[in-house]
Amino acid sequence: MEVTNRYITIKTSIDGAPKESDFEIKAAALPLKVELGTNTIIVKNLYVSIDPYQVNRIKSFSSSQTAINFAAGVTPGTAFDAYGVGKVVVSGNPEFEEGDLVVGLITWGDYTVVEPGAMLRKCDSMALPLSYQVGILGLSGLTAYAGLFDICRPKKGEKIFVSAASGSIGNLVGQYAKLFGCYVVGSTGSNEKVALLKEKLGFDEAFNYKEETDLKATLKRYFPNGIDIYFDNVGAEMQEAAVANMKTFGRVVVCGIISEYTDAEKRAAPDMLDIVYKRIKIQGFLAADHMSVYQDFLQKTCDYLHAGHIQVLEDISSGVESIPSAFVGLFRGDNIGKKIVQIAEE
Repeated sequence: MEVTNRYITIKTSIDGAPKESDFEIKAAALPLKVELGTNTIIVKNLYVSIDPYQVNRIKSFSSSQTAINFAAGVTPGTAFDAYGVGKVVVSGNPEFEEGDLVVGLITWGDYTVVEPGAMLRKCDSMALPLSYQVGILGLSGLTAYAGLFDICRPKKGEKIFVSAASGSIGNLVGQYAKLFGCYVVGSTGSNEKVALLKEKLGFDEAFNYKEETDLKATLKRYFPNGIDIYFDNVGAEMQEAAVANMKTFGRVVVCGIISEYTDAEKRAAPDMLDIVYKRIKIQGFLAADHMSVYQDFLQKTCDYLHAGHIQVLEDISSGVESIPSAFVGLFRGDNIGKKIVQIAEE
């Protein structure tokens, strides 16, 4: 049997803000068979993650491309790999059977041919929606949990500021911090999202950064005695303002710098005197470095979900053809919560 496999590619490297016209859908015939003894499997993709970091993979050069395998550059004309969930349709690997649900690195396409050694494992839905495996129970959730608890190590009652707080990671950081007993303020890009953070997710305060003309003064208003922890998802001037308002021995964890990814003129320049004399710790991180807390993260998050203590924000589009618009929309702030594309029905 043979199927048509559609997949997303870029036409050429992209060094500015991506546009839908930068992408194209290619199609190729895919025989649904594998050679015995090859340990290859073929997966029908069900859900794929849409993440801002992918924009650095499509640049002609980014230092991130040589830092870790999953951030490697994408060659124009070839398929993207991305975190996602699928179903095994053909298996030459004794560890997987036809019909198994799997989670790991698949492609922005209809099917993925998975070679031995790829990051893929069997998936236990844990009596929760399968899409959760791509977001809250996947790398987004682990990133939020590890960044907050493994790096920042909050204490109950501490004051935490989260940027891009309605995004896939920021909304979870805020909810984890509130459940732990911290005071949490989030920034976001619309009044609708401000209301969501406060009314649905339980943030103590939130503000629309697009309506603020002086971010340092804004943060001083919300944190008159200073910030203990800043969870940075945006970089640039927001990071500068947060550092200016940090307490002595404050912690800044840098998860992402989305405002800098597509604008070469934007670069954070925090006051180094503040960093030195306030003894501020600033640390970047990747979720892959914190697999030691994965089981703890998974258990606590599932407990929160089953008890109704944490809200899941998913923004799901349908079909391979929707991937370019879903991806480009991340940089306009179109998404609320985790951006996912459903490729096929479960």
